[in-house]
Amino acid sequence: MARLVMKFGGTSVADIERIRRVARHVKREVDAGNQVAVVVSAMAGKTNELVGWVQEASPLYDAREYDTVVSSGEQVTSGLLALTLQNMGVDARSWLGWQIPFKTNSVHGAARIEEIDGSVLIERLEMNQVAVVAGFQGIAPDNRISTLGRGGSDTSAVAIAAAINADRCDIYTDVDGVYTTDPRIVPEARRLEHISFEEMLEMASLGAKVMQVRSVEMAMVHNVRTFVRSSFVEPDAPELMNTDQPIGTLICDEDEIVEKQVVTGIAFSKDEAQISLRRLEDKPGIAAHVFGPLSEANINVDMIVQNISEDGTITDMTFTVPKGDFERAKDVLEQARGNINYNMLQGSTDVVKVSVIGIGMRSHAGVASKAFKALADKGINIRAITTSEIKISILIDAEYAELAVRALHSLYGLDEK
Repeated sequence: MARLVMKFGGTSVADIERIRRVARHVKREVDAGNQVAVVVSAMAGKTNELVGWVQEASPLYDAREYDTVVSSGEQVTSGLLALTLQNMGVDARSWLGWQIPFKTNSVHGAARIEEIDGSVLIERLEMNQVAVVAGFQGIAPDNRISTLGRGGSDTSAVAIAAAINADRCDIYTDVDGVYTTDPRIVPEARRLEHISFEEMLEMASLGAKVMQVRSVEMAMVHNVRTFVRSSFVEPDAPELMNTDQPIGTLICDEDEIVEKQVVTGIAFSKDEAQISLRRLEDKPGIAAHVFGPLSEANINVDMIVQNISEDGTITDMTFTVPKGDFERAKDVLEQARGNINYNMLQGSTDVVKVSVIGIGMRSHAGVASKAFKALADKGINIRAITTSEIKISILIDAEYAELAVRALHSLYGLDEK
C-alpha cells in the first residue's frame, strides 16, 4: 500500500466526462489499496473567465476580492469530482484551502505557502477516504482566501505530498511525461524515464511548460518524488495496471538515477527581450545604477554580458528581460539615465534563449565548445551566453530557434532511441 497525491490540471477536468475519467483513475488507485489525496485545478478556461469578470467589474481591483472570485473555479471542480467518486462507490470528501489549512503569507494573488498541517488529512486517508483538495488556494493571515498565482495547483499538490509524507506525487497532465525537447519542434524527441530535480528546475525555468517552477523547487527542497503522466490514457489501460512505474517521467533526487546522461534535454524560451546600453563609464557602482532601478520595478534580469574598452574607461552592457517587461524596462532605464550616463539604449524582442541542460555536464569537459561549433556550422550568431554547473544558455536571433534546437538535440545524441 502506498500513500499517493494525484494532481489533475484544467484540461484533465475540462467537463463532466473528463471528470468521470479522472474519477476512474482515482478509483484504480483506491482499488489497488492505496491511500489517495487528489488536487484539482479549475476547469480549462474557467480561471481566465473569472479573471476577465474581475477586470470588467473593476480595472483597479482589490486583490483580496480577486482571490475570492478566482479561487471559486477549483472549489467547483473539487466538489464535482467528490460527487462523481461517491457515485462510483468511493468514499470521498472535498476540501478547500482554508479547511486543511494551507496557511500562506499576505500577498494576495501571488501568495506563498508558509505552513500546512497534514494531520487531519492523514487521519481521513487512514480511514480510506479520498481527500479531493481544491488547488491554487490557501488562507492568508487576514483570515481571507489567498491564491498562489497562476499554475499554483502543482505547488499545492507537492506541498500536500510533503505534509502527509506521501510516497509519490503524480502530476497528471495532457502529455505523457517530460521530453528531451519539444516534440513539435523535434519529432525525434524522447520521453525521459527519470530526470533529477535540478534538471527539471532548469527545464521549467527555461521554457519547458510541463511543470510550474515553484512546484519543482518545493519538490526538491522536501524530496518529494514526482511523477509526470498523462490523464488521457484510459484508466484501465494494461500499461497502468500492476506496475510500479507506468508510462511517464519520474522527477527524483539524482542519486536515484543510476545512468546519468551528459545532456538530458534542450529547452528554449521565446519570452525574451535584449537590452544593450552603449558607452557607459566603467567605474565602481555602475552595475548597481543599471540593475537597481530594474529590481525596484520588479523586472527580472537574466543573461548579462559586459564588454570593457581596452583602456578600461568605457563599457557596453547587454542583458535580457522578459518580453512582457521590455517597454517598461526601457522606460525605467530612460528615467535613470542621469545616474547611469549611457550614450545609447538599443533593444530587440526578436530573440530566443536556447539552453542545454544535464547533470552529467559537471563531470564532462567540452560540452559548451561543441554547442558553439555546431551553431557556427549552421551560420547561427550568438548574442549572449550564460552558464552554470548543469546548464548552458545561448541567446540567438528568433528566426534560428528551431534550427538551433534541432542541431543541439542531434549533437548530444538525444535523437537516439
